[in-house]
Formats: sequence, C-alpha cells, structure tokens
Amino acid sequence: MTEGSPIKFELVDINAILQTLPHRFPMLLIDRVINIRADYSGIGIKNVTFNEPAFQGHFPERPVYPGVMMIEAMAQTAGVIGIKSVEGTEKPRAVYFLTIDKCKFRKPVLPGDTIEYHMRSLGRRKTMWWFHGDAKVNGQVVAEADVGAMLTD
Repeated sequence: MTEGSPIKFELVDINAILQTLPHRFPMLLIDRVINIRADYSGIGIKNVTFNEPAFQGHFPERPVYPGVMMIEAMAQTAGVIGIKSVEGTEKPRAVYFLTIDKCKFRKPVLPGDTIEYHMRSLGRRKTMWWFHGDAKVNGQVVAEADVGAMLTD
C-alpha cells in the first residue's frame, strides 16, 4: 500500500460487503474493509471468535483458525477492493478465485484474534486481478500469499 495514494473508500462495512460480494455465512470471511486506496490496496478485517464453524473440527481441543480460510478471506478482500475501486457498484458479482501462489503460514491464529488482510494489487488484465496479501495479527504477519481472481457478472 502506498500511504500517499488517496483513499477512495475509508470504510466498507458488513452491509456494503453483503451488497458487493455474493458470499454468505458460513463462507463470508471478512467483517469490513478499510482504507481502499486509488492504487487498489486496502485492508480487510476479520474478528475471529470461538463460535467460528471451523473450530468444531479444527481443532476442538486446541482451536486454530484454518489457513485456507485466511487465504479465502484475502481473495474476498481483494474482490471488494476490485469491485469498489473500478466500478463503484454495489451490484453482487461473481468472484472466482483462480490462483494461489507463494503461500506461507507463519503463526497460528486463535479465537479472540483480529486478522488484518493487507492487500495490494500486483496487476490486472480485463476481468483478471492479482493481489499480494499479508494477514497480520497485532502487526505480525501470520500468513501471506499472492492470489488471483476473476470478476464476472
């Protein structure tokens, strides 16, 4: 993210996310997106609670938020950034997750943590977008990946 890049959307709350993405419970994995900038960057926020459905099986005795859920949340954050930045539309769109590269999980995420998905655009071609994401808890990177997605009507 470029601090000097102007902010286009300071806050996209859960109601606006529901109008922007087709995802719903239990697969809507972000609570809000903040600081969407003109350089196609922004930060998705997820408040992880013990009530997450994934904790029923991952792992009941020592709950750890699944890494694959963080990667999906990165893609959802990127989808909100792309849709809001380019079109400013609130029309639900299909967002197809196509690629994951350079994925690394660094630290476990536990109930009570707040994950910040720091996403920045790596480029785009027509309806294809590529983003780099750093998932952070308390300022420390817990996961990172490059993700690619396609936005369609």
